[in-house]
Amino acid sequence: MSELETPHAGDDHSRDDDVVALLMRQHGDIRNLFDEVEATSGEERRDAFRRLVRLLAVHETAEEEVVHPFVRRSVAGGQEIVEDRLKEEREAKEMLATLDDMDPDGPDFLPKLIELRRDVQTHARAEERYEFIHIRRSTDVTDLAAMAKAIKAAEAMAPTRPHPGVESGAKNMALGPVAALMDRTKDTVRKAMGGS
Repeated sequence: MSELETPHAGDDHSRDDDVVALLMRQHGDIRNLFDEVEATSGEERRDAFRRLVRLLAVHETAEEEVVHPFVRRSVAGGQEIVEDRLKEEREAKEMLATLDDMDPDGPDFLPKLIELRRDVQTHARAEERYEFIHIRRSTDVTDLAAMAKAIKAAEAMAPTRPHPGVESGAKNMALGPVAALMDRTKDTVRKAMGGS
């Protein structure tokens, strides 16, 4: 693995049959992608940023479909917890949109990226503290595995590194804009959870 090649949640070949463990690994992948964007420039930075945007979009959409509904119905004060996370997610999406319109090598990009990173890390810690811990405490292994299956289905839609033979970020984004990716993620997660 090269110095800048970003690890992927499945690289450790773990079974990923626990939704909390899987989401925690994705949080690690997101941190690694922030590192990669900050450490590169030019086309490499552009590509790393595209992969970061895709993983954030799929991760948050999957959480909206799997984690938040569980917390709403199963955790005391769940509605408030979820509303706080959704507010953080909306703010992050707005900042992502701003960054997406910027030149990744421009002078304003890195300061904005660092601000986004700080916000995303604060959001991730809140998820881990207020949502993930409750899921693990109040869910059996069968439900943890079913939720993990849905998250893995979503993750398959957002590779965190280019596929072999796909050399540019533009080609790697062939699935389309982030909004369309989020819609497809919702459909994939719902299907994996046994819904329509």
